[in-house]
Amino acid sequence: MDMRVAAYCVIVDDDDRVLLTRWIEGRSPAWSLPGGGIDPGEDPADAARREVWEESGYEVRLDGLLGVDSHVIPARKRLAKDASGPLHAIRIVYRATITGGTLTHEVDGSSDMAEWIPLAKVRGIERVALVDTALRMAGIEN
Repeated sequence: MDMRVAAYCVIVDDDDRVLLTRWIEGRSPAWSLPGGGIDPGEDPADAARREVWEESGYEVRLDGLLGVDSHVIPARKRLAKDASGPLHAIRIVYRATITGGTLTHEVDGSSDMAEWIPLAKVRGIERVALVDTALRMAGIEN
């Protein structure tokens, strides 16, 4: 079984909007949280801050750990064509606050844009399941 450990951030502004990034490596584009894989030896908190910056152009302060989501993707549902077995995805989710930077879209990455989405509209967009899971962790019902 393959394993992927990643770190993500829930970032909500004063206008009740959540920062999401559009993930383009799936079967079809879907909105996700800013975040991604932890490099070997990298601290998860550092990875979360780095990934937010890479995908959105924002610098963040982590305000606390919201939780850890563990999910096993069966081999038949994996996107990687050379995958020989299931993937165990472990996602570490933090609450974060923007401290600097300017909204910028990622180039040549797993996402192609970042956008502030009103929380009231999240249910109506194509999104990965992690968005709903992380918002529940944060005590936000969308």
